[in-house]
Amino acid sequence: MSKRTLRTAEVAAAAGVHPNTVRLYEEWGYLPPIPRSRRGYRQFTEAHVAQMKLARLALQWPYPGGKEPVAELVRRAAQGDFGRALELAYHYLANVRAEQAQAEAAVSFLEQWAAGQVADRVAQPLSIGQAAERLDVTRDMLRNWDRNGLLDVPRHPDNGYRQYGARELGRARVIRMLRQAGYSVMAILRMLLAFDSGREENLAVALDTPRPDEEVVNVADRWLSTLATEEQRALDLIQQLAAMIVAGQSRN
Repeated sequence: MSKRTLRTAEVAAAAGVHPNTVRLYEEWGYLPPIPRSRRGYRQFTEAHVAQMKLARLALQWPYPGGKEPVAELVRRAAQGDFGRALELAYHYLANVRAEQAQAEAAVSFLEQWAAGQVADRVAQPLSIGQAAERLDVTRDMLRNWDRNGLLDVPRHPDNGYRQYGARELGRARVIRMLRQAGYSVMAILRMLLAFDSGREENLAVALDTPRPDEEVVNVADRWLSTLATEEQRALDLIQQLAAMIVAGQSRN
């Protein structure tokens, strides 16, 4: 008895996508070759459904570490190279966990700063150029943080130039590390507003919890939660690939 074949609409329904998405994924090489009937109709199998579910799971923004590794993962699976696909899935998991480690390290640094630890000491205030050099950032970055309310740098009473003391340097160092770790300007501003209002504990919660009146427009506005979701997605990709490998072995 021949195996029942599936229509495009059935594959789309099983994967939770529009039929046009199935056709696009076929065109882009995300699905295995699809046999045609004598009348030219596509003849999908359960293997195509499994691959479509894998593609749908993998090809969702954001992509910590970049989109290309997960796109290549899907293409390799479509070609039947499950060994390489599984290897890429574990690489993606490692990338996400590395991002998590950096984000958590930045939070630890923030907590030490909020507790009053002073890392930068200066005999006299620094100019914006000197501060930028010490922090390894550009002058424009410092000006931008000032304009966005992250910093409030005092000015020289005579010439109006910004003067960076230990307080401003420490705060700028925290901002730089959080930005490098992936947090958005909005998330950092939210945390600093909480800190300036007297809150010194649970600042990581403020980083990751938008206010009710705040419009969330960026995944980095809730970066820790985003990374936790991405870690689970990477684990789900590995599980889906493992199931596809077992199913392929049973067919053989």
